[in-house]
Amino acid sequence: MQFSRVIIPVEEIQIWNATSYGFSFVISYESRSGPGLQGNPGFVASWRPVYLNRPAVIVGSPFKTFTAAEQACEVILGYLISDSPSSRRASCPN
Repeated sequence: MQFSRVIIPVEEIQIWNATSYGFSFVISYESRSGPGLQGNPGFVASWRPVYLNRPAVIVGSPFKTFTAAEQACEVILGYLISDSPSSRRASCPN
């Protein structure tokens, strides 16, 4: 999964996104104060299905580094695709 920085008019806001296997992942940087997103300091990771209108799920955040947040997203993706109905159908003989 390759994260790309989202370019928005407010340059103080730091957001990256990636999409893989029908899931959307977002990592944002938050701080307690300042011009960007506010919250607990660190990198906040979340995911949601691309094709379903559902709220995002936070992934054990905030993380101290972008790399840690990215790795958490990779682990969650592995879990999601191994637990998906289509992967269970593919692995079960008919």
